[in-house]
Amino acid sequence: MFDLTGRVVVVSGASSGLGAQMAKGFAGQGADLVITARRVEKLEALAEEIRAMGVKCLPIKCDVTDPKMVDDAAKKAEEEFGKIDVLVNCAGSAKNAGVLEMTDEEWDFTIAADMSSVFYVTRAFGNIMKKNNYGRIINIASMYGLVGNTAMDTVAYHTSKGGVVNFTRAVAAELAKYNITCNAICPGYFETELTVDTLKTAEFTQYMKATVPLGRYGESGELNAGAIFLASDEASYVTGVILPIDGGYTCV
Repeated sequence: MFDLTGRVVVVSGASSGLGAQMAKGFAGQGADLVITARRVEKLEALAEEIRAMGVKCLPIKCDVTDPKMVDDAAKKAEEEFGKIDVLVNCAGSAKNAGVLEMTDEEWDFTIAADMSSVFYVTRAFGNIMKKNNYGRIINIASMYGLVGNTAMDTVAYHTSKGGVVNFTRAVAAELAKYNITCNAICPGYFETELTVDTLKTAEFTQYMKATVPLGRYGESGELNAGAIFLASDEASYVTGVILPIDGGYTCV
């Protein structure tokens, strides 16, 4: 089960963190990869690792907040592989502040990076999937798209990820007629470039241990199983699902 040999998987935000981990996870299942991000030197290094696993990999520089760059990336990917089977919307960033202090610029930056970008990328690659009457779209939201939190003020991030959650349901309903599924993964506390400074503080670690039933942060690769499942042929009847991978944070 879950053999992805011959499938073409696009991962946005693949230069580091969860995107890079999932890209390697898909390669391990035999998929060919298209990896996108702004930092092309990191993409090239990851592409070499992926090719060493015996599959093809096309790195493309792309700022997902720029619709033209996204459309150009989709065109390059289609020219290279002729199809797109799986899309993982993983790119994102955020400015953290509360509702009373957040500036317009911080709000707009976060909504553009975490929500509007998912629309741009899904539109571009979803149209390629439509041509082939097949697709798997996986949006990386967040457990913060399902709940609030008392550890830190980050209202725009909660808002954008909540938008991604319901965007996922809307797209699942819209694109089902094209044999395209759309699901979301909601990660909990995973260490990445964006989170490491916060997660490693004693105060936040104490908060995590009090709120995450498994009592630890997510480890590298622990999103891969969920992503591979949702990308698989075997998950053909799974769509509109919101899957928390959060150590139990949202169950209590």
